[in-house]
Amino acid sequence: MQTYPLIIAGMSVPAGAHFEVRNPADGSVVGLAPKASLADLDEAVAAATAAFPSWSATPDSIRKAACHAVADTLAAHAEELARLVTLEQGKPLNGLGSRWEIGGAQAWAHYTADLELLPKVLQDDNAGRVELHRTAIGVVGSITPWNFPVMIAIWHIVPAIRAGNTVVVKPSPYTPLSTIRMVELINAVLPPGVVNCVTGDNEIGAAMSTHAGIGKIAFTGSSGTGKKIMASAAPTLKRLTLELGGNDAGIVLPDCDPKAIAEGLFWGAFINNGQTCAALKRLYVHERIHDEVCDELVAVARRTPVGNGLDEGSVLGPIQNRMQFERVRQLVDDAVAHGGRLLSGGPPPDPEGSLFYPPTLVTDLDNGVPLVDEEQFGPALPIIRYADVEAVIARANDNPNGLGGSVWSPDIEAATSVARRLRTGSVWINKHGAIQPNAPMAGVKQSGLGLSFAEEGLQEYTDVQVIFK
Repeated sequence: MQTYPLIIAGMSVPAGAHFEVRNPADGSVVGLAPKASLADLDEAVAAATAAFPSWSATPDSIRKAACHAVADTLAAHAEELARLVTLEQGKPLNGLGSRWEIGGAQAWAHYTADLELLPKVLQDDNAGRVELHRTAIGVVGSITPWNFPVMIAIWHIVPAIRAGNTVVVKPSPYTPLSTIRMVELINAVLPPGVVNCVTGDNEIGAAMSTHAGIGKIAFTGSSGTGKKIMASAAPTLKRLTLELGGNDAGIVLPDCDPKAIAEGLFWGAFINNGQTCAALKRLYVHERIHDEVCDELVAVARRTPVGNGLDEGSVLGPIQNRMQFERVRQLVDDAVAHGGRLLSGGPPPDPEGSLFYPPTLVTDLDNGVPLVDEEQFGPALPIIRYADVEAVIARANDNPNGLGGSVWSPDIEAATSVARRLRTGSVWINKHGAIQPNAPMAGVKQSGLGLSFAEEGLQEYTDVQVIFK
């Protein structure tokens, strides 16, 4: 069994204590992760601080090349990283699983590498010249979740270093090993101290949000934790990018062909086993086609193999951890107790002995039931019947979250009209959750603060300096 180190100042640093990381498919121990102390965190921040002056002054072309080299390193070690993600996260190697995640991380790194932060001329006349410049913030603290341990780390790290910052990344204690290995690999193409990795429990994340040496926190995770980070970052006025929870609504208009949209609806909801912030989490279907849509979704669910992610035939894996498994089980049980009708799935016969939970579809529900109102973050989709489009828009918006949403119709103009009225940062037409590196992503309401991806996301890792000449 491998014992993993901290990565500080370009070196493997042994920790004083370790904790087990387990495979959610069978409970076996994948490896021992280092449990960082507060002193270890201080050392990592000091290394990032020491590397910052040189890295921020490095010519832009060299930083761009380094980010491309990071992407190339991911490609060179893709299968190793994918297998490690599967072992600790549970997602399958195939399909929209760990190989897809590593491929996505490469694509994001390459795209972000080519983004530019050019000066903007605000004025140039007889009265003078005024220029807006983007400058690096300093040390960025990255706190990442367990659902996409490599890809989300890249979403934080690459724009940070592209803009001239240095980074201390802290992955989830459920899935730290692939992030440690990824940071170890990319240190071969980066100067020491530019990217550091510490792992441990919530104490480390909390200390990062208060640490005076960290100028910005990039966090992806729950809204509850995001609020705590925002509060604890206030005394030092840290810059923040918070990509938080979602309860994305999909609205199926009555002119849809149920068979034509079933696959798109299913994978909008069940990508990564539903463990995705921007997954489809509640589905509103017009009463005219409700039953047919349900039948088609059940058919997709029944032909989707669920199993150990190392099995090349598996398409969905287990829920990543026991706490999340219990949350999904409780929400489904509660929905059934409130009159919900199980169409497929439901709790497995031995819930205490496994984290495998089949794709679950529940109908005969409405707003006011926790499975509809709250983020389940797992393989359970409530399907809600509606009759009036105006009323369903109001029901879709009646939620504290506002990450994403979708509208389904062959009439693109009509779907767009509905989409424009959804109070969400992203809306998809006839698909769901299809994020891409050239389109900024943001949450409204309690789904986040700041932007990710594209030029707008890169700017989040900078301060503004205006020069008057």
